[in-house]
Amino acid sequence: MRLRIPQRLRGSIKTNAPAPLHTQGSVFDNERWGQRMGDDVADTQSVSNGGLAEFYIPATSSLFERRPRTLKHGDTFAMFDHYGDLFAGPHSPEGIFHQDTRFLSRFVLTIGGERPLLLSSTVQNNNAVLHVDLRNADLFDNDAVLLPKNTIHVSRAKFLLDSVCHERLAVRNYGDRRCRVSIALDYDAVFADMFEVRGHRRERHGARSSEVLDAASVRFVYAGLDGVARSTRISFDPPPTRVSVNRAEFELELDPKARCVLLVTVGCVVGQEAPPPADGFFTAMRRARRSIFNACTRAAAVETSNSVFNEVLCRSMADFNMLLTDTPHGPYPYAGIPWFCTAFGRDGIIAALEMLWVDPEVARGVLRFLAANQAQTEDPLADAEPGKILHEMRECEMARRGEVPFGRYYGSVDSTPLFVVLAGLYWKRSGDRDTLKTIWAEVKAALTWIDRYGDRDGDGFLEYAGRRPSGLRNQGWKDSGDAVFHHDGQLASPPIALVEVQGYVYLAKKLAANLALIMGEPVLAATLEEQARHLREQFEQRFWCPDLQFYALALDAEKQPCRVRTSNAGHLLFSGIVAPERGVQMAKALLHADFFSGWGIRTVSLRESRFNPMSYHNGSIWPHDNALIGLGLARYGCLDEVLRLTTALFDVAAYMDLRRLPELFCGFRRHRDNGPTLYPVACAPQAWAAAAPFALLEACLGLEFEALSDTVQLRHPRLPDFLDWVRIRGLRLRESHFDILLRRHGADVTVNVLERDGPAHFEVAL
Repeated sequence: MRLRIPQRLRGSIKTNAPAPLHTQGSVFDNERWGQRMGDDVADTQSVSNGGLAEFYIPATSSLFERRPRTLKHGDTFAMFDHYGDLFAGPHSPEGIFHQDTRFLSRFVLTIGGERPLLLSSTVQNNNAVLHVDLRNADLFDNDAVLLPKNTIHVSRAKFLLDSVCHERLAVRNYGDRRCRVSIALDYDAVFADMFEVRGHRRERHGARSSEVLDAASVRFVYAGLDGVARSTRISFDPPPTRVSVNRAEFELELDPKARCVLLVTVGCVVGQEAPPPADGFFTAMRRARRSIFNACTRAAAVETSNSVFNEVLCRSMADFNMLLTDTPHGPYPYAGIPWFCTAFGRDGIIAALEMLWVDPEVARGVLRFLAANQAQTEDPLADAEPGKILHEMRECEMARRGEVPFGRYYGSVDSTPLFVVLAGLYWKRSGDRDTLKTIWAEVKAALTWIDRYGDRDGDGFLEYAGRRPSGLRNQGWKDSGDAVFHHDGQLASPPIALVEVQGYVYLAKKLAANLALIMGEPVLAATLEEQARHLREQFEQRFWCPDLQFYALALDAEKQPCRVRTSNAGHLLFSGIVAPERGVQMAKALLHADFFSGWGIRTVSLRESRFNPMSYHNGSIWPHDNALIGLGLARYGCLDEVLRLTTALFDVAAYMDLRRLPELFCGFRRHRDNGPTLYPVACAPQAWAAAAPFALLEACLGLEFEALSDTVQLRHPRLPDFLDWVRIRGLRLRESHFDILLRRHGADVTVNVLERDGPAHFEVAL
């Protein structure tokens, strides 16, 4: 997205708002932190029955207290401390990771044997380059000062490109006399699998070795138990004065104001080792920046009257583009860093839905990628059945060996109907007949899976019951082990029919009926319309709880409703399965204080037995969850509620470090002069969280597209009080594009079309 950043906002994004809870006024020792860092990951499986589920991952410290510096390119990501160093303990997320394996676990710079003092640490606004400024500490020989502080300045710049970390160290002497200084780099690579980092224990490992290749390079090699060789090659230019398998030392003689530049590359290699990168540092940096720019130029550009909201949008787009990964099928948003930096079906689909109005090319890439990886056969160990859409895929050793089921894993119940939903909405947005023809067979296969495998008992509802005993117990987006329960707190037994999934199926069949007409299959279209009508009737009878005046969370194996009030039911508004009067009733309930904390809508009402504002799924607040609910509220004309929700999420982002919305945060009630409470191990950035502000802006504007009629419509547009105007440039529909300006006048909005190029029509329904 080409977000126009006014001059006053250029440079590093800095948060002037009060620091979030858990980070204010804290100082941490890096060495201690690296040693004590625990299993920092979300509790994707929860404690139950007095024990731990197989994929439960304990959380023993907070990512947010560390606030790591994050870079990503392709299948490689890196998490550094503020110094640009790595102190990765066994279960720390720091390191350079490639294809879910940590290729570099330690990388520490010292000056004269001491850690330097930190002056600044900033990742560029576009997430391309990490810049760090350091100075030497006082260096002593007994009581004599050998090198006074502030003499040596080190400027570090790091970026990732094509599985290589490039670093430039510019060392300058600001003293008034010639000095000799020793710059050392200590490094190590143990090739921990991501699931080991997340806390999984292994009995066996492959063989690890290291060697000095020549005077300017070293190599670490891991011969994996999966038969794949993985290696890390560290190269230096110029060659160090001394080099060993774990340390490189540069003895520098610097005249006053003189500078010396050291270049380091860390290459991650899987299989046959490639030659070292031929590009110089700045040539490679330009290529890295160009790849980001190319992603931005596809999308619309947004600017508003609110400088902080501009920062939120800039950060969100930069994070989303960082997570976008080029595949042979097109761009795909990887789910999140550090734990989920790979392709997830559900996450990719929802992120593409949120960004559909801004950049439909993302949806095209997601559809083609998932169609290419659709299950073709039954495989109980992978929870795979013909037509089912991917849950996640991993390339790490443990996944390749089957020690964890996630090499190609299909254990999600909602990815398949959501795939069809995305196909239908992408068609409405783009009119891309070529892509529709390409994926039409996979769309029909997904519909067949819904009816044949997803509804095994023939009751008309899509259900799940994992076929692999060690797979995920719950297979909706709330996949914690304790996320589906009855009013008394008892866990529901599978097969389980989730409330929101029925809404997804309804919308999938409605949209697929339209696609069938486009593809010349009227009989299939009529069948799908009738199935959707019948599902809507059955759903209302079985899921509505008159005593709660709310929809049940799920039906369990005995077809008993889980009479629990959760945000899952809010997704029904997005799907359109509920009647208009019921939709308005749901809107009021979701914005009531037992759901709405002041910062957003909680996943579970605070009235419920398992409510816990610090839990992963039972009381926390997820930006993407709120965004989908916001789109649903707009669908039902609940515009005041949309504005309230948008304002709340904007306030959250304004408090966050870098204005970055995390995967989730805690569901505590909002108090005056206090910021939101952070969830300690949430991914940040996370694709569907980064996309949430754009989806909420879409909901406020009532933005709709009909590619067949070449029409862009704003349906009852509104703007929240914190926005006086919004300007959108390069809003595209097929061969046309628009530049528009919206201005708020109290509760009303005026719309001006500043420029139109192409045959498309622009309509406003006030």
